[in-house]
Amino acid sequence: MTEPTQASAARPWLGAYPDGVPADIDVEQYPSLVHLLEESFQKHAASTAYSFMGKDVGYAQVDSLSQAFAAYLQGLGLVKGDRVAIMMPNVPQYPVAVAGILRAGFVVVNVNPLYTARELEHQLKDSGAKAIVIIENFAATLEQCISATPVKHVVLAAMGDLLGLIKGGIVNYVVRNVKKMVPAFDLPQAVRFNEAIARGTRGTLKRPDIRPDDVAVLQYTGGTTGVSKGAVLLHRNVLANVLQSEAWNAPVMSKVPAGEQTTSVCALPLYHIFAFTVNMMLGMRTGGKVILIPNPRDLPAVLKELSKHTFHSFPAVNTLFNGLANHPDFHTVNWRNLKVSVGGGMAVQGAVAKLWLEKTGCPICEGYGLSETSPSATCNPVTNTEFTGTIGVPLPNTWLKCLDDEGNEVPQGQPGEIAIKGPQVMAGYWQRPDETAKVMTADGFFKTGDVGIMDARGYFKIVDRKKDMVLVSGFNVYPNEVEDVVAQLPGVMECAVVGVPDEKSGEAVKLVIVKKDPALTEAQVREFCKANLTGYKQPKVVEFREEMPKTPVGKILRRELRDKK
Repeated sequence: MTEPTQASAARPWLGAYPDGVPADIDVEQYPSLVHLLEESFQKHAASTAYSFMGKDVGYAQVDSLSQAFAAYLQGLGLVKGDRVAIMMPNVPQYPVAVAGILRAGFVVVNVNPLYTARELEHQLKDSGAKAIVIIENFAATLEQCISATPVKHVVLAAMGDLLGLIKGGIVNYVVRNVKKMVPAFDLPQAVRFNEAIARGTRGTLKRPDIRPDDVAVLQYTGGTTGVSKGAVLLHRNVLANVLQSEAWNAPVMSKVPAGEQTTSVCALPLYHIFAFTVNMMLGMRTGGKVILIPNPRDLPAVLKELSKHTFHSFPAVNTLFNGLANHPDFHTVNWRNLKVSVGGGMAVQGAVAKLWLEKTGCPICEGYGLSETSPSATCNPVTNTEFTGTIGVPLPNTWLKCLDDEGNEVPQGQPGEIAIKGPQVMAGYWQRPDETAKVMTADGFFKTGDVGIMDARGYFKIVDRKKDMVLVSGFNVYPNEVEDVVAQLPGVMECAVVGVPDEKSGEAVKLVIVKKDPALTEAQVREFCKANLTGYKQPKVVEFREEMPKTPVGKILRRELRDKK
């Protein structure tokens, strides 16, 4: 990687690096993620890769299952570079599908399983996905929109697929018939996951030539224009971030006793790039065990699962750390082996960090990143015990600077838009050169839209957002998208969305409406939003007004809407 201009080449943050963490690492150790996966399958064949609902899935099993799945996908007639979507919670079929898609030479498209039909249709059309692996719980959503998408092949998973005949059967019965979590659906062309594996076992995998610059993942992120865009992550982008994260965690992870398998808790959803890279792919690289948590909102179930394990790494968002630390069952878990707690996705609150350290003895290291950076760009040193209230310092091989509106670097201590350069930065937005041009500088920095300040030690702190994004429990909500949906509701004349502080989720969505029809009710608005927007995008606060505050040119003043409760 060529170094940026001299102005930012001096890296004051290197002084904050713990002993043993180099300024730069070799990020070109593998030609592709497939090479990393296959090395891991061979090296750790006898070890457990995933633990799910009391069942262990070994590296050798993930190897054979993913190889069969790759052969099945190739047998459908897909060609190298074709996109395959995955729409599942944290179940072992997820990593099997990811490894299979990549080994077959295809591109993973991560999809939020809670998407509505409208959101899913957009992503499948935009990515051009020809196949989808989906858990049956969400099949009814796919049925509503599949005819409008390029998807020709559906692989249908069930919660108990990899839990064995008896346990799997019981789990599936409970999910379908007791908890009633699988709405009726009709997808006649769908092939069951285990049937796809069986067919693939009879087939042969043709090994494609996969290079560092081939696309590995399309990671969708909210668009400022209300349209979700796919960040194009190449094999080398994700690989670099896996190796950067490994190097960053090394000072504390090296303290795991010899012979004890490093184990991480995966409570973040795998469709989110944070879990995808820092749990699944980093777990593969280190030969670690990953504890898959299918529903992190069910805190008693999370704590019950964790009470059965020894674990060392726990990436999570502030809301989860907070919820667990305040739960009466917290003490049932042995937290003594925890070496690193990485907070990402949203700001970590000082009070939560203090409580977590008191209760576990392991500090929360806040980091920062985006879908566009695979995701990790900065992190606090894992050896820190004091909460800094910052997003930390840039990872190895990574440069950050703060820019003014003209694109010039601002002096240290002055606020400016954070821009990032490093091997983990995306290749651009999928089929949107215009959008890519808006965020990439001539010298290869990605402009984040977040306003930050760098202190004398090279620590960065976020002070504001350039864009009007709302951050709900680590998920980006773009006001334009919610406004576009609400504007379609008859009876709405004007609407605007802003973020308001929320104790639980950091921020919440507030929707302000000027009515066209006086009879329009809050209940109607909420029902419409529920049908068209996934949970975290739905407004927590709905307010009706006579008129919107506007600038002389007619632009809605979001700040005023934010200030008035």
